[in-house]
Amino acid sequence: MLDSLEQAGIPYMLTGSFASAFHGVPRSTQDIDLVIAPSKSQLADFVRMFPPTEYYLSEAAAMEALRDQSQFNVLDLSTGWKIDLIIRKSRPFSEAEFERRMTVDVDGMKLVVVRAEDLVIAKLEWARLGESQRQVEDVAGILRVSAGQVDLGYIERWVGELGLGRQWEAAQRLAGS
Repeated sequence: MLDSLEQAGIPYMLTGSFASAFHGVPRSTQDIDLVIAPSKSQLADFVRMFPPTEYYLSEAAAMEALRDQSQFNVLDLSTGWKIDLIIRKSRPFSEAEFERRMTVDVDGMKLVVVRAEDLVIAKLEWARLGESQRQVEDVAGILRVSAGQVDLGYIERWVGELGLGRQWEAAQRLAGS
């Protein structure tokens, strides 16, 4: 998947549960979340790389997601793994989050990953949108594991701007901060 994104020239970053495991506490999941910032032609090239006999991937869904700044999926038919491809939104936080992404080495593999602070903010937003306790628990795990390493001022700036105070307070209580 990452090779295909790179071959199509699409900038990306790993987010979601796998990024939470990197920055915080691992949990079981059967999907991978990637934020991408493609052009229309890059996305068309990317979609063509996946044979329909091996993957479920709708070009129409991909183009609709690009237009609406939403998401689409790729499903590996042999393993059942689902990759959620989230189109980067054109708003200040999403642009800053994507600009701040970092490249890390995980067991000899180069990955581009969301920074812990930005993942905290994104998960707080997901918690607000879906009233999801799991997202708040993920944030608490990141705070416990990365205590003293995250930029709390940066987080609190975006918490204020995005109206995430209730979710932030819940995560801090759960983390014991």
